[in-house]
Amino acid sequence: MEYLNENNIFIFLIQLALLLGLARGLGELFRRWKQPPLTAELLVGIVMGPTILGRFLPALRQAIFPSSAVQQNMLETAAWIGVLFLLLESGLEIDFASAWRQRGDALKIALADIILPMIVAFIPCLLLPDSYLVNPGQRIVFALFMATVMTISALPIAARALHDLKIFKTDLGFLIMSALSVNDILGWLLFTLVLGFFIRSGVDIRGVLIIAFSTLAFTAVCLTAGRKLVDKIITGIKEKKMPQPGVPLTFICVLGALCGAVTQKIGIHALFGFFIAGIMAGGSRALSENVRQVISQMVYAIFVPLFFVNIGLKVDFLGSFDIFLVLLVSVIGIAGRFLGAWFGVNLTSLPRTNRLSIAIAHIPGGAMEIVVGSLALEYNLITEPVFVAIVFGAVVSSVILGPWLSYSVMRRKEISVLEYFSSRGIVGVLGDNERDRVISELCGVAAGQLESSEPEDIYQAVISRENEMGTAIEEGIAVPHARLSEIKTPLVVFGRSIDGVEWNSPDGKPVHFVFLILTPEKGYDTQVQILSSIAKTMSDAGTRNAIAEAHDAQEIWDTFRAVFAKHVVRNKKVRA
Repeated sequence: MEYLNENNIFIFLIQLALLLGLARGLGELFRRWKQPPLTAELLVGIVMGPTILGRFLPALRQAIFPSSAVQQNMLETAAWIGVLFLLLESGLEIDFASAWRQRGDALKIALADIILPMIVAFIPCLLLPDSYLVNPGQRIVFALFMATVMTISALPIAARALHDLKIFKTDLGFLIMSALSVNDILGWLLFTLVLGFFIRSGVDIRGVLIIAFSTLAFTAVCLTAGRKLVDKIITGIKEKKMPQPGVPLTFICVLGALCGAVTQKIGIHALFGFFIAGIMAGGSRALSENVRQVISQMVYAIFVPLFFVNIGLKVDFLGSFDIFLVLLVSVIGIAGRFLGAWFGVNLTSLPRTNRLSIAIAHIPGGAMEIVVGSLALEYNLITEPVFVAIVFGAVVSSVILGPWLSYSVMRRKEISVLEYFSSRGIVGVLGDNERDRVISELCGVAAGQLESSEPEDIYQAVISRENEMGTAIEEGIAVPHARLSEIKTPLVVFGRSIDGVEWNSPDGKPVHFVFLILTPEKGYDTQVQILSSIAKTMSDAGTRNAIAEAHDAQEIWDTFRAVFAKHVVRNKKVRA
């Protein structure tokens, strides 16, 4: 038996310092270029692995990454901890309760984006030459796996793109996230079942049915009774004022380990258990946005880079590069997900201007596509050239998301927030520092400018939407909003809080600037434009300081007139 020694630990620490440092540094550079850090992390692995360093400086690579089984297993274990926590954090991003309440339009889009990509991918993969398959006798299982890979969209990458475009908190962003949440749950359920069947290919039909039933039963229990129990525990942790975020973080990690052990025992991968654990914890309203941000930053700063760098360390991307496979997987992956979401959104009554954005948001395969590909490679379900093609397809789809989604938003008709804003809608100093009362006060101001709406009716619509998905954004800003059937023209009302309002903000800061946005029932498009304009304008520290230091409502209004007018002029220059 081989044991760890001081040299093993020394080399492991050198590996960690080198890989994390390079991945983080290059990742920040890619982030500035509006590209996912995932690409940088893979690139670091490719450079340090057999593709570059191993090909041109094999002795140096051997010194840094020895072939000793113990040494390799140390890094491999750290990498797998990374992917387990990636699935846990991805589950935290999913608000199952809100997605379920949006199940009308969201379910249509998600189901279409499962079924159509599978059809688009299954047939070409079924017809691939034998040389691309590990076992030609399992051609149907291979094609089914590849079809499943093409259904899973990268929710975190789509969420980041929506954040960057300042439309994450809109109803359009909410619908996109709801549809992607359903897509993720169904896609991972399908994948784990397919993988479970492949691993247990020697069992009879009874064994296969037991795996399927156990997986479905586990999922159903977790998303119903399990979700309520977890919410009760997290709420208890908050009410007893236990240390934050330490205690919730420990509980969520323990929950992930337990669920992962259960799914591994069932006969499917532990990753699915971590994913379901994240969904259960993520649905708790008692889990603050600040705690979620801490977990997310921990996962993406330390654990996730190690996993994706480790992929590049193990695979020769030049030796296994097949241009035909790369083009095939990239095209059918992007086209299948886009067409699936496009078909689904056309089954809804959403405005045509929003349909392109929703379809585009579903195209990235990103980290999730690479994760399922690495699992398939580990279990010898696919060849290395197929895995390399999956990685390239995931990267390409992630890279083009930002520019394409930005184009779909920019092509909308330009508006000015000043058209729906006036000095009568400014509250210089809000009378309360409690969220619901602040919203109520602003709804009263809005009702005074609307002839057909009662303050209580407006309040109920706004608070219902707020409870579905909080509208606080960073730097002390909140944008509560609602779509109302009884109004014909949008209305914006603003209130300033001197002391700040606790609003469960992602950055943990109190809210000082509250914009109430009311739009017509079918005003998805206008709402996106107004909220995006406000978020971009208020991202400027000088603007926030000017409003905070204004002496009265009139001075606040003068500031708004100046900054929003500049924003419209700047946007017109960009479009030109």
